[in-house]
Formats: sequence, structure tokens, C-alpha cells
Amino acid sequence: MHYIYCPKCGEKLTERPAGDDGMVPYCESCQRYWFDCFDSCIIALVYNEYDEILLERQSYLSSQYMTFVSGYITPGESAEECTYREIKEETGIEAEKLELICTEWFARREQLMHGFIAFARKADITCSKEIDEARWINYREAQQYMFPITNKSTLSTLYQRFCKEKEEGLR
Repeated sequence: MHYIYCPKCGEKLTERPAGDDGMVPYCESCQRYWFDCFDSCIIALVYNEYDEILLERQSYLSSQYMTFVSGYITPGESAEECTYREIKEETGIEAEKLELICTEWFARREQLMHGFIAFARKADITCSKEIDEARWINYREAQQYMFPITNKSTLSTLYQRFCKEKEEGLR
């Protein structure tokens, strides 16, 4: 989001040099710079001891494709805390460990995605109200249910990394 008006006092902002950042919106009244901001989100490939990954479908995203657990990081929360919370909230599954794999910019929605691979023991799934369907699927078969793999998505980065590590015996 690029600020035009001060979120504190409502005054129209002016552009002012801010060191190496160049021209940045500035409030003369509050004497504060307002740097562009964006949402920070997590996305997590959750796998279990049976070589299955957890896929979920949310109708507002797609009636056809499934994806990994994802959600918004809330103020005061770390990306790791958010990942554990979102997995538990959306599916009832308790993740045991996380590994941060990447951070990638999702331009279409102006979001910074924090991509994790998470391990959780296989358990029954309890979908939250925001999830239409969730299930454990063998990782080799999962791609047929997922959004198409592209070089520009965090979902693809996580899935390709996971598959490569499985083939190399690292997971």
C-alpha cells in the first residue's frame, strides 16, 4: 500500500528524501515517514510419516484446485508462530517442527509469502469453517490436485523442494 494521506492525522503527505530509500511519503504534522506496506503471509507444506502431504481447498480460491495451509501473520506474531497456529486452526493438526524454505513476493496480491515445510504426525483432520475440504495425499500424487506448478509461486517452490529432498533421502 502506498500512502497518500497520513493514517494518524489525515493530512495529505508530501514526498521527502529518506536516505537510501529515496523519496518517501512524509507527514509534516506528525513528522513521520510512511513507508509502503504490505501483508505478510505464511504458506506451509505439511507432511507426515507416510509420505503424505496435507492439501486443502477453499472455495473462495478455487472450486477445483487444492493448496497448502496458508494465512496472514498478525501483529506481534512471528512467521513461525503463525504457521503453527494456522495449521492447527484450519485442520486441527499439530505440527511438530517447521523449516523456513523461502520468502517470495506474490505480486498479484502484494503479499510477502513465508514458505515453510512442516512435519506433523498423521491424524484425523478437522476442517475449520474457512476450509471446504482437506486431506492427506501421497506426495507423488498431490500435483494432480494442486494449483498448476509454475516458477512464480511459493506453492511450487515448496513442492519442488520437498520432492527433490524426498528423492535424495533427505526427508
